Parts: sequence; structure tokens; C-alpha cells
Amino acid sequence: MSECLHVHPYCIKNSFFMTHLLLLLSLLLLFNTMSHHVSTKVPSKNQTKLANGETEVHHRPKRGWIWNQFFVLEEHMGPEAQYVGKLHSNSDKGDGSVKYILSGEGAGTIFIIDEVTGDIHATKSLDRERKTHYVLHAQALDRNTKEALEPKSEFIIKVQDINDNAPKFPDGPFVAMVPEMSEVGTSVLQVTATDADDPTYGNSARIVYSILQGQPYFSVDPKTGIIRTALANMDREAREHYTVVIQAKDMAGQVGGLSGSTTINITLTDVNDNPPKFPQKNYQLYVPESAQVGKPVGKIKANDEDLGINADIKYSIINSEGANMFSISTDRDTREGILSLKKPLNYEKKKSYTLHIEGMNTHVDPRFSYLGSFKDTATLKITVGDVDEAPVFSMDYYIMEVYENAPIGTEVGTVTAQDPDIKNSPVRYYLDIKEEGERYFKIDESHGIIRTIQPLDREDMPWHNITVMASDVGNHVPATVQVLDVNDNPPEIATQEEGIVCESSRPGQVIQTVTAMDKDDFANGQRFSFALPSHLPVNPNFTLKDNEDGTASIIARRRRFSHLTQELYELPIVVWDNGEPSLSGTSTLTLRVCPCQRHGRVRMCQGEAFLSSAGLSTGALIAILLCIVILLAIVVLFITLRRSKKEPLIISEEDVRENVVTYDDEGGGEEDTEAFDIIALRNPAAAEELKFRRDVRPEARQHCGPPRTCQSPALELDEVDVHEFIKQRLVEADTDTSVPPYDSLQTYAYEGQGSPTGTISPLDSPGTQSEQDYNYLDDWGPEFQKLAELYEEAESEIMT
Repeated sequence: MSECLHVHPYCIKNSFFMTHLLLLLSLLLLFNTMSHHVSTKVPSKNQTKLANGETEVHHRPKRGWIWNQFFVLEEHMGPEAQYVGKLHSNSDKGDGSVKYILSGEGAGTIFIIDEVTGDIHATKSLDRERKTHYVLHAQALDRNTKEALEPKSEFIIKVQDINDNAPKFPDGPFVAMVPEMSEVGTSVLQVTATDADDPTYGNSARIVYSILQGQPYFSVDPKTGIIRTALANMDREAREHYTVVIQAKDMAGQVGGLSGSTTINITLTDVNDNPPKFPQKNYQLYVPESAQVGKPVGKIKANDEDLGINADIKYSIINSEGANMFSISTDRDTREGILSLKKPLNYEKKKSYTLHIEGMNTHVDPRFSYLGSFKDTATLKITVGDVDEAPVFSMDYYIMEVYENAPIGTEVGTVTAQDPDIKNSPVRYYLDIKEEGERYFKIDESHGIIRTIQPLDREDMPWHNITVMASDVGNHVPATVQVLDVNDNPPEIATQEEGIVCESSRPGQVIQTVTAMDKDDFANGQRFSFALPSHLPVNPNFTLKDNEDGTASIIARRRRFSHLTQELYELPIVVWDNGEPSLSGTSTLTLRVCPCQRHGRVRMCQGEAFLSSAGLSTGALIAILLCIVILLAIVVLFITLRRSKKEPLIISEEDVRENVVTYDDEGGGEEDTEAFDIIALRNPAAAEELKFRRDVRPEARQHCGPPRTCQSPALELDEVDVHEFIKQRLVEADTDTSVPPYDSLQTYAYEGQGSPTGTISPLDSPGTQSEQDYNYLDDWGPEFQKLAELYEEAESEIMT
């Protein structure tokens, strides 16, 4: 196989393809032979008939560059690279002038090519389960000119499978069920194993199933994996659970194949194949004649080994003697027969009864009818016991009625009882004193009349349960007293919560729907009427609409509410019921105005509304609080610095540079004229006559005329312009060289002239005579009383 055929461009050394290549060559030779026998009269497809009768032959060039499919085994573990195949071109003369190039999937990494010979090798171990084939491209170039001798051609390298994957059961382990007593061959479950090997190549993925555990009860089909029963009449009551192990082996089960297994837990389900059985055939029961009708007096049970509905039993009394006096029913939980009385027993008339009881399955499977009837019988003998019978009440239960608020001693009802014994002794009645709670009733011992001993309130307790005892043997009867309702509770609004009114509400818009409640019962308290109080003026903000269905709607009467103007509104509502007599109640509903978003959704209310009503936002409040904290810190710092400041050792009394005088005492107000007399400012003429230093406290002077008269300088204001006077004083202060060369702060205050109402300043009050009466200030209120007293004292001092 070392020689290479040059007829095809790919010389395959694998013997597997040599046979196919020879067969293809034979077919080509046969085709050429047949073509030579074709008649020359008919031009072939590669000939053209010319006008002169000659024929021109077109020669199609032979293909010298074609591709085939290569194979490479997976999981190759040899020390050398695995040979794949050989590429060859007809242009290759064997002189090394042709260069072979390989590209595509895995080229250069997985597959390499000899550029001179065209041999392809696989350098890595391949896994078919990860990638089944690789698509590559081959090209032949002239090594000298780099020109393509053959066009780029595509070929495939297919990874050939080996048996390297064992079968697996992806869904195992399994759980299955099959009915007991099934026939042989009944299908239980089908299991399927998978093999990752190539199912189209060899037997690597051909699986055969076998059973490793579970025989002789079950079998498995080797091809399909279907598990079937192999043993007949498997009884659940004998064995319920089975474990079956199934093996799947590839290579068609041959030696050397790989295998995998799984477990199937099979449970036999129950069928009704066991009839009920009474443990014994004869039973005895003692029943006193005082047994109550309808009450259980005994039990009987038949056993059934089946489960569920297959073990359900129906009991019946099959003889007439027992069926007339007794009945039997089935307890579904315990599957017992419960025996009850149909008629009262009387020892004096009949002392014993014989009952034939039958127990039968309710769900019978006809497939197992050959096992016999699915029922059993037993005999029960009942002995009636003699007892001293208690008085018998005329009724098993008494229901009485009485109106609430009825007077004490009102008759509620009467109970009666009779002694069934032959002597028929008188019956005494009394109430059960063991009942807890407050007592509301009493009973007449001889006649059984029940009366009230205190008023009753239906709203507090609508029903009273009492027990009446008869004679001294303990017989009793329950009695229930229903307190009938009278309309003694007015209705009221059901909710106590605030209603929300949106600021954007429109006239006619429903603000809220209210309902009412009444402590009385349905007859007197469940239909209501609503209205606003008639004695109050018409509410300008809201109105009320009775919906006549037990509800009322609050409707806005005006447009736009503002929580800044008024946040809360109180709306009184009157509610009537339909009782006899009709009662009414007035409830006040609080409505809060809140800003709302669209669709009436409340945006903010309560706490935020409070901030909005103050006109401050949250950020503003935070800023104010921050400023207050800073001011407090500054004050504390200032006080601390003052306390830590040391006093000077020597205080010079002659230091005239001090122009800022600090006073720690509070001034005497307008009556204090010793510190500084401002009258000098109001009398420019007098100040001009006496020039004094501005840094020395001036003395108070008065410009007096004739004896016993003194005129205030304020009377000369009209003669001199005070504004010009102040300017003149400022100029003198700037040009005066006799004062110390230090800064001096002087402040002048002047209200001006020309006010039609005159001045209200009290600055000239001490130096001005006035005959004005200040008593009118008392009419202004207590706030101005002190001011009137001050003016009157000042005027009296001037007069003196």
C-alpha cells in the first residue's frame, strides 16, 4: 500500500477505500467504452456542427483536485500523532515545488499537514461525543510563484466512534405500582437507558436489558426494557414491597461491553380479595331500659385485611325482631357498627332481644367472586335492664321568649314532666345551681313556671341557657330563653374616623359615604334615614344625601377648600331607625381638608398640613432651628469670654480718651434727665449761647423769661431748622482742635416736621407745659392705663 494512485488527486492509503476506488474506475472505463460505440451521425453534447459540415469537438479538462471524507479514531492514546490521510494534486511532480496548505476547524492545533507530501496527522486525542466531525479546506500553491495550482477545496474529517461510554438511566431510580393478584405478564414499568456512543456505527450503542434482582417475581424485556410480572397471584397481604434491579449493557450484551444499572421499587396495590370476618359468632350486650332513643347503646366490628374502600363494610340487622327496635350504622373512621335505639325500651314489657347482624363489603370486585361471598354474619343477644325511671318532660327542648326590660316576676314559660313509674309520684322542679354566671330566672317547684328575677337587656345578652331539673333522681331538660328586642337604642354613625376633603373638591362631588349602626336587632335597627339637623342654619360647605339603602353621601356644596384657611370641619348628622317607636341619634363627623393629587389621592395631611398652615416648609423650619442653635452657641461663648476676662490692675480716672461709656444698670426711662438732657437738641439757640465739650455730660438748662414762668425750648423749633443745626454741629466737631484727637460717636435723632397730626414723641414732655387731659387713655383699655398715669405725674411736677 506504499504506492500512490495518481488518477485521483487524493491518494488514500486506507484499504477500506481502495475497493470503492477500483469499483469507480471500472465504471468509468465501461462508460468510455460505451461512448465509442455511439453513432457519429449524431453530434455529442461536447461537439458543435459547423456550416461546412465539419464538427468541432470541445475538450473538457479533467478535474485534478477533488476531495473525499477522512476518518480518525477517537480517544487515540499512542505516543505519535495519528495518521489521518494524504492530499495530492496532479500538478505535484514529486520535486517539492508544490506547497500544501490546510485551514478550517482545528487546522494547526488538532490537525497538521506536511507542506511537501500532503500527509495529515491528528496531534490530539479526540472525543466523538464532544464533536463528531471537522470541516477543513485544502489548497495547493506553487512554492516559487505562490500562485494557486488548485482552487481551495473543502473536505470533512469524521471522528470514528469507539465504545467508551456506558449506558445510563437518566431518570432512575424508579417507583412503580402494580395491583396484587395480577396475571403473569402484566406490564409494570418501562425503563430506558441512553448511550452516548454512535448508534450508527457498530454495536457501541446497542443496549440489551437484563434483571439482576427481583426474580422470580418480575422479568424484563431485553430489547424494550418493559418490566412485567413473572409470578401469578402475588398477595399484598403476604408481601407488599419489592426491589428490582435492571442492568443495561451495550455491545448487544457481548463480553467486553459496558453496563449500567438502576433500581425500581415496586409496590403491590390493594384489591378487594378478602371478605370481612367477625372475630366470633355470638355476642351479648346489656342495655338499661332508660337508654335514650337515637343514642348509641353498643358497638360491633368485623375485620377486613384489605385497605381503603376495599375494606369498607356496611352493617345491617337482617331479622325483623331486632330491626324494629334497633338500628345500626357504620363509623367510617373505625369501621365499627354503631347500635342505636329506634324505640324506647320497657323492661316490664320485654326483657331481651336477639339481633342477627350482617357485615358486607360495599365495593366487590367480580374478578374474585370465585373466593366466595364477601360478607359475614354474627348473632347479638341484648338484655334489657330494669331501672328506676326519672320523670319524663313533655318536650326534649324548650324555647321561650320574653321582651327585654320586662318587669321583675314576668312569666317566661312553663315546663312539665311526668313520672313514668306505676306509682306516678309528684314531680318537683328546680333550676341547675351549678350553672355559672348571674341568675336571671326562678322556677315554681310545683308547677314548673319560670319567671324573671331582674330586668333583661337584649343588647347585653340576647339568649339565656338554663337547665331545669325534675324530682331528685337527676333527670333534667335544657331550656333556652330568648330575650326579645324592643327599640331602646338610638342609631349612630358607624365610623369615628375623620373624613378627608380634597382641596380640589367640586360642588356636587361625593366626599364620603357613611353608614349607621344600631345595637337593636334587624327588625328595629337595620334600616336608617339620614339628614342634617333642621334647627341649624344651612351648611354652606356640605350637604347630605340619603341613599335609601342604609347609607348616606356627604356632598360638597362649594368649590375648592383650603387647609390654610380652615383645616377641620364638623358636620352633625341625624340618623333615624325604623323601630317602634322610632329613635334618632346625632353624630358629629369630622372632616379634614388635605391637599390631594390627581384621582383624589391624598398627598399630605395632619403633620405636613400643620407646617403648611404656618406658611413654612420643612427646609425653612430646619434653617430656623439651625440659626437658633448658632445664636445660642454665640451667647454661651460670649458669656464664657466675659467671665474669663481679667480686670485691669489700675483704673485711671483721668483718662479722657475713653469716649465709650458702658452702663450696667437699666436707665430710668423718660423721667431720667440726669444722664443726658435731650432738650438741648430741641433748643438750638440756647445751645449756641453755651458751647460745651461734647465728651462731658451737659447740664439741663431751661430758657426762662419773666418771673415764675419757664418756657420749654421746644417752642422755638419753628424758628430754627434743626437739620441745619445738626449739620453745623458736625462741622464744628470736625474742625475743633481743642478736643482730643480720638474718634467720638455722637447720635442725633429727629422726627421731622410737617406731620398733620403733630408729634407723638414724649421727648419734650418734661420741659413743656400742657393742659391736656389724659383720662381718655383709660378708655383705650388697661394697656394704656399706665401711660396715662405717667403723663399725669409729669404734668403735676411741672406745675409745681
